Amino acid sequence: MSTRSVQPLRILVQFCFLASMLWLGIRFYRFVSYVSSGAGAPVVERPPGVEGFLPISGLLGLSAWIKGAGFNTIHPAAVVLFLTIIAVSLLLRRSFCSWICPVATISEAAWKLGFRLFRRNPQLPRRMDWALRGLKYLLLAFFVFSIVIAMSADALHAFILSDYHKISDVRLLEFFLHISPTALGTVLFLVAFSLLLRNPFCRYLCPYGALLGLAALLSPVKVTRDRDRCVSCGVCNQVCPSRINVMNKPSVISAECIGCWRCVSHCRSDGALSMRFAGRFILSGVLFAALVVLVFWGGTQLGKAGGHWQTSISTGEYQRLLERR
Repeated sequence: MSTRSVQPLRILVQFCFLASMLWLGIRFYRFVSYVSSGAGAPVVERPPGVEGFLPISGLLGLSAWIKGAGFNTIHPAAVVLFLTIIAVSLLLRRSFCSWICPVATISEAAWKLGFRLFRRNPQLPRRMDWALRGLKYLLLAFFVFSIVIAMSADALHAFILSDYHKISDVRLLEFFLHISPTALGTVLFLVAFSLLLRNPFCRYLCPYGALLGLAALLSPVKVTRDRDRCVSCGVCNQVCPSRINVMNKPSVISAECIGCWRCVSHCRSDGALSMRFAGRFILSGVLFAALVVLVFWGGTQLGKAGGHWQTSISTGEYQRLLERR
């Protein structure tokens, strides 16, 4: 498989995950409708995978677990998925962002559409770009301080067992079903902004991406440049959505690299750029894609095997909580 074929493969993987997440959302909506109807509707099981949309619950559960308050039994899949996504980044860079994340998939589709409409994707001045990228690290620092540092084990345990946290998944669903004018305006602004700039939310505002980028600095997998084969054409720099100066680096060691393979796929000099493990072993696009999917899937299977997947909240408890909200 040629490196140019990696992009169609990545897009296929992206949209397969996007479709599966949309299906999870539909199933969860049907579950909430079933519970809200007083069990009058056809029985629908709650899909635990929907907790992937609760990264803060995952961080809460991980912090409580480390501090000895036990595993988060309310949203255990949130913790499992949180750890799995970090594992993907530790092994395969921020590939979660460019291969799996639904927000990044939609954002990428938007800027590609914008390129077709306007024939270019404008770039902010480099100093402004770097300053704005710092926002996501400030947001990450806020969440880490508020949850990991400031909250004691008892406080974490109490919050995890609170009624508010128990239906945080339902609250997130209702946020989108009954979105406020302000929130809708913000979402539309980000979508419109994504038509112009490449991945603005991911680059400037996503604290999850900031965390994964820091984890990815430890990844043994990196884009590596062969100086003898490189012709310094600059195409790799042009196609990189993160504006990394790939052309002038022996290997890409950056928290902003999302492992999208665009620089490798578009390289005009055969073999000048490659994805390598430990700087020596070249990974093919098919192998990289398989590893991303297998590590992600494997993490969920370990969670299921360990009994950390299904919530401890009963359908009756869900019904009580929805009636009181």
